[in-house]
Amino acid sequence: MAAMQHSPVTFQSRTLPSAAKSLSNKPLNLSFSGNFPSFRLTNKVAGKSRSGASSARMSATAAGSYATALADVAKSNGTLDTTAEDVEKIEKVLSDEQVLGFFCNPTIDIEKKRNVLDEIAKTSGIQPHTMNFLNILVDMKRIDLIKEIAKEFELVYNRLTDTELAVVSSVVKLESEHLAQIAKQVQKLTGAKNVRIKTAIDPSLVAGFTIRYGSGGSKLIDMSVKKQLEEIAAELELGNIQLV
Repeated sequence: MAAMQHSPVTFQSRTLPSAAKSLSNKPLNLSFSGNFPSFRLTNKVAGKSRSGASSARMSATAAGSYATALADVAKSNGTLDTTAEDVEKIEKVLSDEQVLGFFCNPTIDIEKKRNVLDEIAKTSGIQPHTMNFLNILVDMKRIDLIKEIAKEFELVYNRLTDTELAVVSSVVKLESEHLAQIAKQVQKLTGAKNVRIKTAIDPSLVAGFTIRYGSGGSKLIDMSVKKQLEEIAAELELGNIQLV
């Protein structure tokens, strides 16, 4: 049986002409090389009369469009899992306010920004198409949306791979075998094909752990000592228990 081959796919990143940088309500097309359709983004700039909520909705829409486009490229190129890892690396690097501020600073030459991106790609092992995607965000002055894009990409990735995200919070780092058991339990509860575990440290739990899963973390399994103490206090009508 012949193996399926994926042609290399790259984003085409170019410095935008001055006309494209001006404020415009015209649709903006970003094309990619490869045998799959380009995606279409509407480039609109919020006017002074727009409310903060309206601007936030526009940013969310833009972030979703960028995330979907990146996921489409990764899926067509057979690198969806690796691209998800790239996005996590990028989000971690740009979580540093100074680093993000550098890329968002309009007074810094774009070539300097690209050189720094090259260094990040080399040290982090980011794939070429993900690197080109970052260049597009810099060119379009949308790198400030990287956190929102990462969140949207995670949602798209989970949907495409039938993956349930579970956030496990504990006082201390849990062993890998314990996390594996938690993943199996979440899989039984949700019927998802895959379960992805994210961990967080929360000293307020005293001991034990909590598991959040479902849409937007809507479901909670609370196995913490804090929860048990609250239940005991409620039964005894003692009010809040203060630990010292």
